[in-house]
Amino acid sequence: MNERAGPSPKEDGDQPIVFIVDDDASMRRALTNLFESVGLKVEAFGSAPQLLQTKPPEVPSCLVLDIRLPGTSGLELQTDLAKANIHTPIIFITGHGDIPMTVRAMKSGAIDFLTKPVRDQEILDAVQAAIERDRKRRDLYKTVSDVRSRFESLTSRERDVLSLVTSGLMNKQVAAQLGLAEITVKIYRGQIMRKMGAKSLADLVRMSEALGIRPSKPDVQT
Repeated sequence: MNERAGPSPKEDGDQPIVFIVDDDASMRRALTNLFESVGLKVEAFGSAPQLLQTKPPEVPSCLVLDIRLPGTSGLELQTDLAKANIHTPIIFITGHGDIPMTVRAMKSGAIDFLTKPVRDQEILDAVQAAIERDRKRRDLYKTVSDVRSRFESLTSRERDVLSLVTSGLMNKQVAAQLGLAEITVKIYRGQIMRKMGAKSLADLVRMSEALGIRPSKPDVQT
């Protein structure tokens, strides 16, 4: 059974949550009490499989993870989460850490690697940094998803025009490249700006970069 402290994300709106995985019950209780004392929601587990049985959170979160666990180790859980495309920031804590473990954990994207006994302020600072990183990641993902949805509303020809316009070509150059009248390119450009919700060419360029649309400038005669 997993130990739960406080309501789940669904029950408490968008409030961030800290997950704890540690096979030491006293450590789980101590960390739970610490995080709750500063108003954080907590869910605590005694093993990796217990965490994996839960649904990934839909709110900013982080994972405080012990290296040495029964069965699946903390480092193995880190790998499993990455394979499952779950990007919850991880803070490792251990009483048995060494340099190779630290290097492996950090190279795999861990936020921090703390040695027990952990100072309260040290782990609180790490958790706050991890939650803020996750919040920014989620905001960026939502922004890119929104832009991609708008891009998918464009017709094939509008996408062609978008690619050339954001590569730096003038309307008449785009027209020459696509075999269109310049006035037609202007109409397409206006439709693209409206559909993409772009207020300026700079906005459109930023959106294209977010989507990975970065064509080289074609050699078009003026």
